[in-house]
Amino acid sequence: MATINNNYLKLKAGYLFPEIARRVNAFAQANPDAPIIRLGIGDVTEPLPLACRAAMTQAVDDMGDRDKFKGYGPEQGYAWLREAIATNDFQARGCDIDPSEIFISDGSKCDCGNILDIFGHDNTIAVTDPVYPVYVDTNVMAGNTGDANDKGEYGGLVYLPITAANDFTAQIPTQKVDLIYLCFPNNPTGAVATKAHLTAWVNYAKQHGSIIFFDAAYEAFITDPSLPRSIYEIEGARDCAIEFRSFSKNAGFTGTRCALTVVPKTLTAKAADGSDVELWKLWNRRQSTKFNGVSYIVQRGAEAVYSPEGKAQVKELIAFYMENAKIIRQELTAAGLEVHGGVNAPYVWVKTPAGLSSWDFFDKLLTNCHVVGTPGSGFGAAGEGYFRISAFNSRINVEEAMKRITAKFKG
Repeated sequence: MATINNNYLKLKAGYLFPEIARRVNAFAQANPDAPIIRLGIGDVTEPLPLACRAAMTQAVDDMGDRDKFKGYGPEQGYAWLREAIATNDFQARGCDIDPSEIFISDGSKCDCGNILDIFGHDNTIAVTDPVYPVYVDTNVMAGNTGDANDKGEYGGLVYLPITAANDFTAQIPTQKVDLIYLCFPNNPTGAVATKAHLTAWVNYAKQHGSIIFFDAAYEAFITDPSLPRSIYEIEGARDCAIEFRSFSKNAGFTGTRCALTVVPKTLTAKAADGSDVELWKLWNRRQSTKFNGVSYIVQRGAEAVYSPEGKAQVKELIAFYMENAKIIRQELTAAGLEVHGGVNAPYVWVKTPAGLSSWDFFDKLLTNCHVVGTPGSGFGAAGEGYFRISAFNSRINVEEAMKRITAKFKG
């Protein structure tokens, strides 16, 4: 009889967002007239930039022309998109990244999990707490952890608490770890990292031969020019870091799917015999074997992000969502709630009032305000007592949601 991957049985009952969907659906069925506003998951609401839509429309027409038709593309992505990314996102900020070190994919969520394919099972892995659940769950699936304890912490992982006391930026561990997940601007807390903070991490990684998985999916929302938007702005990061980026939030590609991973050719890790192996070669082989690339049409749309029109339109999109974040921060603060994030990030991290648990606050907002957010405990034990609210929604929905919440809690 066929057997299963038993590591899946170690996963907690339900992934965070399906559990949220289950509760919301149950409430909606019981209250069909309730006008629910969803500020939970980080899904965008505004249309794709016109420049992207125009480029994709042209690409569709290309597919109807025998001379311009594209079949299988390069698994790594078309050269013209990789060159545009290298020039605009990295070289323009002083990062020594070559187009050949950029791999186009259908999502940074996928890449954050798939990257484990090229690493061994004997690595010590560090994650922040709270943390984007995908980092943890994919390690569980890969067999890199033990079972979860009562707090939901998995054996074999090193948890680095991020709290208000440390500005939601994890302290450098005192022990040696091999793989380190960092996300800045942070999901879920909205915290950002200074150049000094990232420099400390790079120095630690180089000292211990560690690899940093740097999730920069929200880098476009950084407005403070003193803050780094790429790990490669830090000297030495080419020798210890892999960076993940996405077109989902900056250009609204959540339903279109396009992202990228940077693997510098100078980056190495140890083989079983102690020799150094270039990770670029392993990732290139992995992608060439397991991935057929992102569609030509979508990549043309992503390329248009870097056109003059595309840059202006993306800037407007980001400003729109950041204005939403500002409204959320101001209104919740005025209601007497403790608020973090939402300045250089599209997420607002709220301390639950009156000692309510994260899920109790979730149910209270859903029942009394018909507003959906994300319980902090779903991101890890240290997230208990907090709540994430997303700025990704229409202005009218954000304003109405804040009106309902402040009416409930103000005074």
